[in-house]
Amino acid sequence: MIVTARLTFSAAHRLHNPARDAEWNRRTYAKCDNPRGHGHNYVIQVSVRGKIDPETGMVIDLKKLKDIVRERVIDRVDHTNLNEDVDFLRDVIPTAENLARAFWQQIAPAIDQGALHEVALQETEKNSVVYRGEDE
Repeated sequence: MIVTARLTFSAAHRLHNPARDAEWNRRTYAKCDNPRGHGHNYVIQVSVRGKIDPETGMVIDLKKLKDIVRERVIDRVDHTNLNEDVDFLRDVIPTAENLARAFWQQIAPAIDQGALHEVALQETEKNSVVYRGEDE
């Protein structure tokens, strides 16, 4: 059984690799390398896999799962500049891929019922990523 909680947040970021020159960054990230950054209204979906507890009828209480995601991610990233304001994203290029992996790393230790299965992050209506802890 897989249980999924869906939450939203808004944040700004700039895609820029400080180890590379300005031309490389413009070529690689185009308008997303804007020095002033740009923002998104993100949707995060966090899924937990496990067996249904016969006593509760749940894999994990969805309220508890949402509380974990709020505390460990949403409250720390909502209405921030991801490049500058978020401690666990320091020195991380905040692509959707890197964000999904970083969010996994924040959430996974708090899951004590079932196992974290997937973090899906929708950056725009047309762009999303899914991370399943493959390199953890």
